[in-house]
Amino acid sequence: MIEEQIKKANIQAMKDKDAVARAFYSVLMNKILLEKIAKGDREKPLADADLARILQKVIKELNDEKENYAKVGNETEVANISRQIDIAKSYLPKMLSQEEIRGIILGLDDKSVPSVMKHFKANYNGQVDMRLVQEVLGSL
Repeated sequence: MIEEQIKKANIQAMKDKDAVARAFYSVLMNKILLEKIAKGDREKPLADADLARILQKVIKELNDEKENYAKVGNETEVANISRQIDIAKSYLPKMLSQEEIRGIILGLDDKSVPSVMKHFKANYNGQVDMRLVQEVLGSL
């Protein structure tokens, strides 16, 4: 489970006195806790699909932050944030390519937009960018 891996990596970052990784894990664990509170159960671990969604959101936020530091020329922070992004990406499941998405869509009986989107959301949540699915579906 991804959540357990994150907790272990956080502990290892503390032991290694790795400030960059530690900062990332602190933010990520806070977001996980907020999601658990929103779902109403702090003790139950989140599903990997929920964690993937949180990680994707964190990566987007880090990319925005990285762009801002790059604009002001703070290369140290840009490097730190790039490392944090790499750490976050290591926990994401392998994303489906356009060819894989196209093959899945062609294998479906009902190729209507609502049906295809529902299929991908139910079966490939966290493994696919829904905008990419929509683009591939539109090109068919």
